[in-house]
Amino acid sequence: MPRYYTRVCNFYYGKHSKDLVNQKKTIPLNQIKEISFDQIEILTRRSKRRVFINQIKNLSKSLKKKINFDLKKIKLKKKNFSNLNFKRPPNLLGVLNLTPDSFSDGGKFNTKERGVSHATNLINYGADLIDVGGESTKPGSKAISESLEWNRINKILKLLIKKKIPLSLDTRKSKIMEKGINQGVQLINDVSGLEFDINTVNILKKYKIPFVIQHAKGLPENMQKKPSYKNELLDIYDFFEDKIKIIRSKGIKHNNIILDPGIGFGKNLKHNMSLIHNISIFHSLGFPLLVGNSRKSFIKDISGKNDSKSRVGGTISSSIYLMMQGVQILRIHDINEVTQGLKIFKKIINN
Repeated sequence: MPRYYTRVCNFYYGKHSKDLVNQKKTIPLNQIKEISFDQIEILTRRSKRRVFINQIKNLSKSLKKKINFDLKKIKLKKKNFSNLNFKRPPNLLGVLNLTPDSFSDGGKFNTKERGVSHATNLINYGADLIDVGGESTKPGSKAISESLEWNRINKILKLLIKKKIPLSLDTRKSKIMEKGINQGVQLINDVSGLEFDINTVNILKKYKIPFVIQHAKGLPENMQKKPSYKNELLDIYDFFEDKIKIIRSKGIKHNNIILDPGIGFGKNLKHNMSLIHNISIFHSLGFPLLVGNSRKSFIKDISGKNDSKSRVGGTISSSIYLMMQGVQILRIHDINEVTQGLKIFKKIINN
């Protein structure tokens, strides 16, 4: 029997969605009436087909059982954690790179005054959490020492926590995670998918802290050298499913876990477009989704804008699409502009 995957699709948003849910014509995502769907796509490695939700009862007994199992997770209400509110997605994760060489803003905020000021501005513009990083993981970058990474972020972390700014820590190293957690960081964002440091799972288990599992193919040094997949969508889905099984077997029982397909991390334009277009497949895993679409190379590849700071339009448009696919968290550089774009869209659609 082939392996089946369930992707919810044909979403409705806003007031119209609430009306349809009340009429029992659509199913609300995570019990949020403002975003609902009336179709699913059933995928295998060789085929895919769409059916309306009222046609599920006509499927074979085994397939219907699989679909209903996935739908149970898709419909489940998400519990809030780490200053993230899953009743009103998308949450915005503001980016604070304290590095001299990050792809978009390296060297711009890596002093105490500029770093604290930028984080404060991001919160005032609408960020729910600030993602602080001291090591660049852009394509071609190399790992730095633990001491250098910690020296870049230590003082600014202390200042931001003193100001009660909610923080996520973007790191691949378990000792940096532990130091950050002891200072008051509320979320760990590991772009390596917990694979860079073998002690990472032990730290996450010890402190029971929420964390992000991001998919990345290869290391930053080589991840963009002709990345290939049998099927990028289903390969990454299987990666997440296997990773969850592993961390459960190692004693992590909590569900305060976020999944990030890792746009641009070992993916070319075709892979990135496929993941964004079909992002709703990951809802059937039952965890909140995070997408880092901000200023990414897919915008350059489509628009021709080489300067990362000139990719705000592409960031806003992809953010609106991802919001309408039910993505719960967006990792964003230009919080002010994206917040404005989302607010205007919501106002228009609900008018």
